Amino acid sequence: MRLPCHVQAMLVSNRESRSMQFHLNGFRAGDPAIAPPREAAPVLVDAVRAVDVLIVGCGPAGLTLAAQLAHFPEITTAIVEQKAGPLMIGQADGIACRSVEMFEAFGFSERVLKEACWVNETAFWNPDSARPEIIVRSRRIQDTEDDLSEMPHVILNQARVHDFFLEVMANSPTRLAPEYSRRLLGLDIAVGEDVESTSGYPVTARLARLDDAQPGAVETLKARYVVGCDGARSSVREALGGVLHGDSANQAWGVMDVLAVSDFPDLRLKTVVHSATQGNVLIIPREGGYMVRMYIELDKLDAHERIASRKLDAAHLIAAAQRILHPYTLDVRQVAWWSVYEIGQRLCDRFDSASSMRGHALHPRGFIVGDACHTHSPKAGQGMNVSMGDSFNLGWKLAAVLLGRCAPEVLLSYSDERRAVAQELIDFDREFARMFSARPAQAASTDHETVEPAAFQQYFIKHGRFTAGTAVHYAPSPITAASAHQALARDLTVGMRFHSAPVIRVADARPLQLGHVMKADGRWRLVLFADGAAPDATHSAMHALCAYLHDSAHSPVRLYTPPAADIDAVIDVRAVYQQAHRDIALEHLPALLLPHKGRLGLCDYEKVFCVDHKRGHDIFALRGIDRRQGCMVVVRPDQYVAQVLPLHAHGELAAFFAGFMRRGGV
Repeated sequence: MRLPCHVQAMLVSNRESRSMQFHLNGFRAGDPAIAPPREAAPVLVDAVRAVDVLIVGCGPAGLTLAAQLAHFPEITTAIVEQKAGPLMIGQADGIACRSVEMFEAFGFSERVLKEACWVNETAFWNPDSARPEIIVRSRRIQDTEDDLSEMPHVILNQARVHDFFLEVMANSPTRLAPEYSRRLLGLDIAVGEDVESTSGYPVTARLARLDDAQPGAVETLKARYVVGCDGARSSVREALGGVLHGDSANQAWGVMDVLAVSDFPDLRLKTVVHSATQGNVLIIPREGGYMVRMYIELDKLDAHERIASRKLDAAHLIAAAQRILHPYTLDVRQVAWWSVYEIGQRLCDRFDSASSMRGHALHPRGFIVGDACHTHSPKAGQGMNVSMGDSFNLGWKLAAVLLGRCAPEVLLSYSDERRAVAQELIDFDREFARMFSARPAQAASTDHETVEPAAFQQYFIKHGRFTAGTAVHYAPSPITAASAHQALARDLTVGMRFHSAPVIRVADARPLQLGHVMKADGRWRLVLFADGAAPDATHSAMHALCAYLHDSAHSPVRLYTPPAADIDAVIDVRAVYQQAHRDIALEHLPALLLPHKGRLGLCDYEKVFCVDHKRGHDIFALRGIDRRQGCMVVVRPDQYVAQVLPLHAHGELAAFFAGFMRRGGV
């Protein structure tokens, strides 16, 4: 039996463990994941503490952003949270394939995969055609299509995701840690000529201390940028003048995590149950092997009615689940967590302060992320995932601007790109929620909206890539080119995330996922897929490109790398050859691919890869790479393909980076 591609890839990934580079600047004992701490004195502006970025909110969006910025010792960040401490039990649980890919960039995907529950199949249950008062299984499908991602769809408590991000922050050069028990009281952002009087820190925030150490005290903090990751009732959004637009579906739902005994056979599968008259339930198996989450349809709400007026409790949710699962039994032994909520899809006009700057230069200083700018139902499992995607999109852009590597205008792309994603999410969520709440057509009475079970199942399958997080497609912009040369790499679509595939690292014959070299370190990647010439052929297009990148005064690698930095500090060049690793002589490859780096001038042997012939994984075939011509693929710091170019297109490559990069950055 041939295993699905993503399962094969995961087995390879588990064998390879996590690839790390250290000792670059001399031998260092201890845990290599813990970076040496930076030495930096606090910055004061008019006797007030000042930071580069103030993050408000310690949810998944805020922690993703904080973990990204913590990587840069040159950037000072403060993250504040109204709660008294870290989250202990989470609300969200579904982690999309794309999010696990992102976790790999932060270095903790293996820990997530070891601890999480893997979602492998989805079951659908509907009323029995002969006896509609009982439910029967109508279909089981593979949850994620083959080769959609090397990572699976998994379930894990949101609080554990927080723990992993907090650990990344604690181990970073900045040793960043949240400041709890701080409530935002006020936020001012200077614009226009007023910015000149702020010493480069136009954001002023006032924070109330809620802890016992200084109860009632008010702290003032200045910042270059502020990011609101503070949820649907965002104080930052309100301060920026943003408004969530949209409607509630007037539908009440409950959710509970339970330890239960049941004769329902699909309790350990992701399962959608549509009953004839008792409502619907979505079953999600949780990590640990025993706990199960249930999303339970409750009653319709009257116009302008709030769910709090129903005074629902866990007993109501259990009783509803028992009715829906009839004739199967559900004996709930413990409720670990429960909540009730209303479905609603709402979206903010913009995700930054540009719209409120009253005609001044469009250089946004305030941003909103996650639930602060878009809300939706939780059943499609996209809330946490899209929120983290927002932050991953914004984080590298803030870092690039603060380090002087990119023009400030690049920050405008955050709202443009992520609002389009949020709108697509809301459109999907609205239809998904409608179809989920509808009664099965063959068993429903005329006073309810109906849906054909087969139609719902097809909709579920059709949008599998969307729920996996792999369908995001950014429109052309200064940082994402048009796809004029897409035919050179058919399945590495410009504007979509770089789709990883297995390769062999030439220097040590190690099987790896190519996408796993792309860490959350703010660097651009330039992946060179070699033409059909021999690796040591000095006349090849591959050799010519490497010589241009290494030596030319017009090379973006040379132009945008600071004089004292390693050659790959800003643009990390990697090469993939078609030949087997034993047929490639490292000593005959271009110098660019064996750079000498660090204080000791050590050679980096981890830039060169080739096709995994032994295991039958041909990345050129898997990703539609033109074997005769080869190509170069430009990958953004958030792992999205920015450009596909022929190997000889030196001028086009230079022009692309010239559109947004700055020389002389850190």
